[in-house]
This record gives sequence, structure tokens and C-alpha cells, in this order.
Amino acid sequence: MTTFAAVQEAQAFLTDNPDIELIELFILDANGVPRGKLLHREELLALYESGRPLPSTMLGLSILGEDVEDSGLVWDVGDIDCRAYPLPGSLVRLPWRQIPTAAVQVSMHPSEGLPATPADPRQLLVRVIEQLEADGYHPVMAVELEFYLLDKQRDANGRPQPAVQMNGVRPQAPQVYGVYELEQLQPFLDDLYAACEVQGLPVRTAISEYAPGQLELTLEHRFDALQAVDEGVRYKRLVKGVAHAHGMQACFMAKPFGDLAGSGLHMHVSLADENGNNLMASDDPQGTPLLRHAIGGMMATLDDALAIFCPNANSFRRFQANSYAPLAKSWGVNNRTVSFRVPGGPAHSRHVEHRICGADANPYLAAAAILAGIHKGIREQIDPGAAIVGNGYEQARETLPTDWLTALRNLEGSSWAREALGEGFLKVFLAIKWAEYRQFMGEVGEQDWRWYLSHA
Repeated sequence: MTTFAAVQEAQAFLTDNPDIELIELFILDANGVPRGKLLHREELLALYESGRPLPSTMLGLSILGEDVEDSGLVWDVGDIDCRAYPLPGSLVRLPWRQIPTAAVQVSMHPSEGLPATPADPRQLLVRVIEQLEADGYHPVMAVELEFYLLDKQRDANGRPQPAVQMNGVRPQAPQVYGVYELEQLQPFLDDLYAACEVQGLPVRTAISEYAPGQLELTLEHRFDALQAVDEGVRYKRLVKGVAHAHGMQACFMAKPFGDLAGSGLHMHVSLADENGNNLMASDDPQGTPLLRHAIGGMMATLDDALAIFCPNANSFRRFQANSYAPLAKSWGVNNRTVSFRVPGGPAHSRHVEHRICGADANPYLAAAAILAGIHKGIREQIDPGAAIVGNGYEQARETLPTDWLTALRNLEGSSWAREALGEGFLKVFLAIKWAEYRQFMGEVGEQDWRWYLSHA
């Protein structure tokens, strides 16, 4: 059941933060893009008391922020206003803003938010979690996000480039897990951690990832899966804000550079009982039958859900052999060459790391599709087969489709997706993605000219 914040939360915040002048109200659309309004301080209490009208089209926009007429949220309903309400714990300061500003996340009301509610990614995740909990399974999740820190200035060819470090050097080598590289980003990381503390985000380990300028920060797991994903969403917004304040751009494209590693969104998931006991806990590194059925369900629904995990044309450029981006329906124990990894560690921590999603995926939609796949696997007791030992790329038994068109067609034709995710959501999501596909394929770009201008 969707829970909205009480007005007392806003009253306490205004009392504790008398300098706040502006409030950034936002909702996450299907593409994971924050959309919203900028409110004045005196408008905040009314938002908590009676919600805020938002146009239905706000949840039916393309990645470019353009109306998608086939979504059914534009002319069909007269671009009707739908009511959104604030989420508990989401009212926080934005420390990087020059004018004292706060942000509050909203979500469509289940009834007052119609007809846009079925297209609200967070509402979809709420429904999927409720279905799992009705069967006695409480999903526990954690979010890992990889990203690049880029210079705001482009290179001589007009292309993005890694940001200059504190030592005045632009990184050229990957330097995986490099401590010196983290040291050179200390001012950024210090402000990032400080901003996370202000917002109550449980950020933990920072590592230098597999490319120059690429970082990964992990968020602590939460017994409340919805809370974990909420925090992942706010963390991504925060990273972009702090990077901007430091004269950099945080890039969450799946594959910003052809010759460098892509960026992923890794989702860690387990199932607990109502008391928080891990139902996947096992001394056996391969886990319990429940864990394996969960993996079996994720594997069985992977083709159908791929357009959610990898929602853009660029998403599929990440799938290259030996790139640490998984290419197949595969699982293994403590093995980063597979799609579904059961990390090592003590018995009580046994869980699955879902490694398919690009960093460009909408965390709410990704989590919803993952959990719906897990639910199918448990209900049908799907066997994932033997775990992969060694190089998963060489042992791939069933590879993933690696193009956007196939992924969209698979989702469109999926009876599982229609049942698990809902007709209303799919209508809007697919309308958006088909519109983006047509527009993307209709544009002639630099590569076309380099390849075909003189040689065709």
C-alpha cells in the first residue's frame, strides 16, 4: 500500500531549516528522468495537506521531454491534471545549490492520480512488492551504480572526456581499484559523502572502476526494498548535483565510450520473512532451493524484461565479450562473468546480484521486473540449471538479444509482462520507447557520415 508523508514532516522541516527559500518537487518518469516544479517555501504545507496537480503528460514523455501521443495520456484525456503527494522521508536539503533549496519527491495517488497512476514507475514497484508480500516474501534490496565523471569541456573533436583530477592530470588508464585515483577525487568525494549524510543516504564503499574517470559507490541494503530503490533514485540525483558544483558532469549512460567499460546498475536482492530473517540463508554457497528458483524465474523472464533493464539504443553497446557486462542467461557463485551472481560471504548474507541493467535503467522499473521474475520462479519452481564455473562468456548456453528492436518486440509480445506489470503501464512505456526508436533510427549522425558519405 502506498504511504504518503504527513504534514508534520513538512512543518518540522521548515522549523529546522528557516533559510530554505525554494523546494524542488519532482516525480520520476518512465525513463528515470526527474520531472517537476520549483515551489516557494510558503507552498510546501499545501502540498502535504492536499497534494499537487501534475499534468498526465508528465509520465508520458520521451527521453527528450516530448509528448508521446500514443501513450494515451495526451489528447485522449485532455492532458488532465492528476494529483501527486509527497513521499515520507524525501524532503531534504540540496547542499550544492547556491540559493538554499530543498527537494521533495512525489508519487501519483492510487485513485486521485488517475489516469497517470499506472504509468508511475514507483506505483508499479509498490504493486509488485505487495504481491510478493501477500505470499510471505519480503524483498530485501541494495543498489550499486556506476558512473563516469566527465569534464564539462569537450575534447578537440567535440566529444566527452574524463574530468581533470585534482593533480591537474586527465586520467588515461583504468587503474581499477586505484587508491591514488580516489585520492585525486577527494574534494568531490568529501562533498558527496557530506551531501549523502545530509540527506540520510546510506552510501558505503567507493571504488575506482574499470575505466578512467569511472566510479562506483554502493548503498547499504534495506529490509524495505522500496526504501532501497527510493534511496538509489535520490542518490543518482545527488551525484549529478555535486558533480555539477565541482565543474564536472556525472554521466550515467550505459556506454559513453566505445573503447572503455560500460556502466551498470547492479541490484542485490534476497527474500526475508516478516521478521527480517533471510529465507535464502544457507551454508551452501549455491544457496537454498528458494534462491535457485528465484534465479530460475529471473532467467526465464530475462528476454521479456530486457527492454526495461536496457531501455535505450545506447544500452546495447554495453554488451561486448569480456567486458564484465553479462551476455547470457547464466548464474554462478562468486563469479562476475555471469548475469546472476551469488556473492560469497557468510551464510546469513546469501543473496543474488542481478548484473544485467545498464546505469541508464529506471531503478523502479528494473526492481519491479526483477521481483516479478523472482515471483514467477518461486511459484513455478523454475530450475536455473547448473551454476557456471569459470569463464561465463565462453560457456554461454543461451545469449541475450543484443539489439533494441528485438528487446522491444519481446516485451510487447510478453504475456508474462502484461500480467505481472499491467496493461496500463505497458501501453505507456512501449508507446514512449517505440516513439524514441523511430526518432533515433530516423536521425543521421556522425558515424553514418564517416562510414558511408564517400564509400557507399
